[in-house]
Amino acid sequence: MHLTARLKKRSPYGSTLAEAVRENLADTARELGASVRDVRGFEYAVINDHALFPFKYADRPRPIDRARLASTASPTRHRLLRAHGPAPQDALFDLDDDVTTEEYEELHEAFEELGGSTRLVCVFFTADPENGIHAIHWGDARLEPDRTFTWPHREQLPIAPCPPE
Repeated sequence: MHLTARLKKRSPYGSTLAEAVRENLADTARELGASVRDVRGFEYAVINDHALFPFKYADRPRPIDRARLASTASPTRHRLLRAHGPAPQDALFDLDDDVTTEEYEELHEAFEELGGSTRLVCVFFTADPENGIHAIHWGDARLEPDRTFTWPHREQLPIAPCPPE
């Protein structure tokens, strides 16, 4: 569809693909008897208190250590990654409640829909309309202040070959 419409920007492809992946994970979770939770209109598969978070980080092959959250990413994505992702590395000092702002607290508050104990399993991939998916990684991704990611644990998954048309 993206190629047929001769769109120059790849963002419609990325948004459509990301939604298709999220919906497929939710449908598969239902088939397996796992739960699916709605967070602000988006369904996430939750298996054993782990929410699967798909994210297309590039439209061409690119190393996972170059993944970056767009500056225009929604507050919901920021909050999902901060509140349900791995805890930040030890800081110089802990932030007490009296020195944090309301905005800081909101970004670190767990979504009720997921529950406070639910952790994210990030499923990061690169893809384009001509070649499909290039690479898939999954694991724990911690969002850093510069919008890059640190991976305490990750694994690259094999890509299934596309069936001939």
